Amino acid sequence: MGDQRPRQRQRLHHRSTWLTSPKNTWPRFSKTGISMSLLETKRGVQYFTFEHHRDYQQVQFKFLDAVESMDPNNIVLLLQMNPYHVDSLLQLSDVCRLQEDQEMARDLIERALYSLECAFHPVFSLTSGTCRLDYCRAENRGFFLALFKHMVFLEKRGCLRTALEFCKLILSLDPENDPLCMQLLIDYLALRARDYQFLIRMFEEWEAHRNLSLLPNFAFSVPLALLQYSQQEEVPEPERVTTYDRASQLIQQALRMFPGVLIPLLDACGVQPDSAVASHPFFGAVSQISQPIALSQLISLYIGRCHNLWKDPSVMSWLEQNVREVLRGVDSDDPAVKSCELRRKTVYQSAPRNIHRHIILSEIKGASAALPLDVTSQPVLSFDPLPPLDSVVSYTRPERTHRPSNGGTLSLFFRSLLPNFNLQGDEAAAEGEDAGAARDLNRGVNRLMAAMRDMLANIQFQEPPREDNPDMDADAEWD
Repeated sequence: MGDQRPRQRQRLHHRSTWLTSPKNTWPRFSKTGISMSLLETKRGVQYFTFEHHRDYQQVQFKFLDAVESMDPNNIVLLLQMNPYHVDSLLQLSDVCRLQEDQEMARDLIERALYSLECAFHPVFSLTSGTCRLDYCRAENRGFFLALFKHMVFLEKRGCLRTALEFCKLILSLDPENDPLCMQLLIDYLALRARDYQFLIRMFEEWEAHRNLSLLPNFAFSVPLALLQYSQQEEVPEPERVTTYDRASQLIQQALRMFPGVLIPLLDACGVQPDSAVASHPFFGAVSQISQPIALSQLISLYIGRCHNLWKDPSVMSWLEQNVREVLRGVDSDDPAVKSCELRRKTVYQSAPRNIHRHIILSEIKGASAALPLDVTSQPVLSFDPLPPLDSVVSYTRPERTHRPSNGGTLSLFFRSLLPNFNLQGDEAAAEGEDAGAARDLNRGVNRLMAAMRDMLANIQFQEPPREDNPDMDADAEWD
């Protein structure tokens, strides 16, 4: 009978979902105060948004209060009472991951996805490709971020095809704006999953209106996909030849457009370049120094993520042949080389905010180090990294009777969590009281993370009495 009770409670309080499977070890689920509504339908495309009911708004305010109080026990209490609060789950998942508790981190993200999927509108579809969510609306961002983090866990566990499908899903929610810049990742997952035909087809269909070849990751990954596809046994011989030639043509075009990729890519692969290549100014240090900073960020991101895909000896041999072909064109003053140089200097003036957001979420060291100062000098929160500058705020936190002073470093950081926070206004008010507060924000972030780690070590969810309630993640298994 003791074994039966938790199963019955599972059937009563958990429903079947597509994105994740609820677990017996999860806290009892009840209505969280999140719902989804259909805003409008245009040309067969449906636009939805998540909504926070009044009860959930109050929980959100308590979450901000708990962080602002600098007392981790307040966050513990909040999660005991509201174990499906999305922002808390996203924040704590990152803390678990930093503590190398990957299983708990994954479990928290799955719980956030379950909470959000239970709020879906009846006609919202994950597979139709015609359902949209606006990232500018703060209530929608938790779903984007939970999907992204879940996708990363799937890729790390080797569930590559599933991770690719999640990547497609995130891109389909807002393909025009691509707020998490999934176009910088989808090529990598397609190559890892060996779905070469999908990547080739996407490039052919999107190149005309998206200029995907101007992204270093597509410029190099598409010819690599063509090469790998041409080596598959089931491909007919005539198609093999044409596909191989097309791969060589595109990799030469990529090398002319992005010469700063070659040497760092070879270094990352542990390959010593030929002396003629290493000494040539076209591929040398000058090409890396002279390229725009925004382009350096994209190149660092691609190399940090994809260099392992280039280590195969047959791939390296093919790359070497095409490098020599490009150098012959450079030495003979090929006009295509000059055209690429001019385009390189004009296109990559500055990186948009969604690329910076993607780099922060990806946590690839080389790319993170290339982020501009205006991004690295501000606090980045796991539950809402780099919110859009044109955010749509549907509700605001009420004014408090007793407001904290503006002088403290951590106070400035915590107040930055508030929807109505104005950094410029606060800096003007605090000028002369504590001018160094903004400069010490990074120190404040480190203190917050230390406090969150201490809190995590003591967190326990309150459940109805159960004799056989196992440890929360004792029964979790890797796929």
